Amino acid sequence: MQADIIVKAVMIGLAFASLVTWTIWLARGLDLAASRRRAQSCLRKLERADTLAAARAEISEGWTGKGPVSDLMEAAENECRRSNDLSSEGIKERLAIALSRIEAKSGRDIARGTGLLATIGATAPFVGLFGTVWGIMNSFIGISHSKTTNLAVVAPGIAEALLATALGLVAAIPAVIIYNVFARAFSSYRALLSDASGEIIQHISRDLERQERGLGPSVVPLSRGRSAAE
Repeated sequence: MQADIIVKAVMIGLAFASLVTWTIWLARGLDLAASRRRAQSCLRKLERADTLAAARAEISEGWTGKGPVSDLMEAAENECRRSNDLSSEGIKERLAIALSRIEAKSGRDIARGTGLLATIGATAPFVGLFGTVWGIMNSFIGISHSKTTNLAVVAPGIAEALLATALGLVAAIPAVIIYNVFARAFSSYRALLSDASGEIIQHISRDLERQERGLGPSVVPLSRGRSAAE
């Protein structure tokens, strides 16, 4: 409480940075866990289904009805509806582009705010070091004013300097660890979405081929199938 106002500001800033780190960890961690469970459930349903329509009907029920995988399936259905009189290859090419954009957006959304962890991890030790330098400087000023090296004169400045260093490490170390854990978790989540996109494209490809051979229901208007055959 007797520390210099600058060192106090450094300590308060580092304590706030630590609070932000743990808040991001809690919020993003819960969001990521729920999103991973939803994506894994949707992927299993996609793998079990024989057609995209069957997968869509199963995924639409319950808690899997919303989320990135549901958005991927909606994009696939929209592309099929808009692709009247167009070839199967064109549909699959445009669908791959649309799905990749949804994957990228979902990856950005789930990682929102975690860049702050990298900033805290990189800057907190240096902010603490600034507090350290300031505290030691105050100790030397105290020595010069009192013209003595008595420990009672030097100790307060050194104590606040060491506390600032400790708070810098307390803020930085968890931020770096949490950021690295999140980075691996986000890569795994994006891989799940990529697997779901692959399953959707496979379903579309099979459904289109069944339609062209007259073995299944229409995926796009039948005029598309006739135009492609011509």
